[in-house]
Amino acid sequence: MQSPTGPLTLFEENSEIIVVEWGRAEGGEETALLTEAKNQLSQFFARDRQSFDLPLNPQGTDFQKAVWQQMLAIPYGETKTYGELAKNLKSAARAVGGACGKNPIPIIIPCHRVMGANGKLTGFSGGEGIETKQALLRLEAPGKNTAIQNHFDF
Repeated sequence: MQSPTGPLTLFEENSEIIVVEWGRAEGGEETALLTEAKNQLSQFFARDRQSFDLPLNPQGTDFQKAVWQQMLAIPYGETKTYGELAKNLKSAARAVGGACGKNPIPIIIPCHRVMGANGKLTGFSGGEGIETKQALLRLEAPGKNTAIQNHFDF
């Protein structure tokens, strides 16, 4: 699907979303679940949806899955720091950052809502990196964070 942050390709397995990645993959079959995921993502980008209702099955370690669960709990338009998530998991911020970077279902599992200490924008593995993270944060909270530059039109 085309999104304001570039083309996205969604993958499912056993009727569960397993991957969202930037870029275009050719030749896949569009299922009812993938159509619904595309619809929900389109609604999100149109600011008509604040949460997703999709079956997810991201593949990773138990720790990564715990971090991804923490990210799912961050409300739309809000952010948490790596340190805050680490404290909840009795772990280190660097380990949480590593798990965020391995998130196979970005946007739906909102790794863009996780910031460095003092609200510092840090790495983002999707799209155009930090610019895409900025765009997603601006989409969710227009005018709320003046430090986030206007790189994409929503």
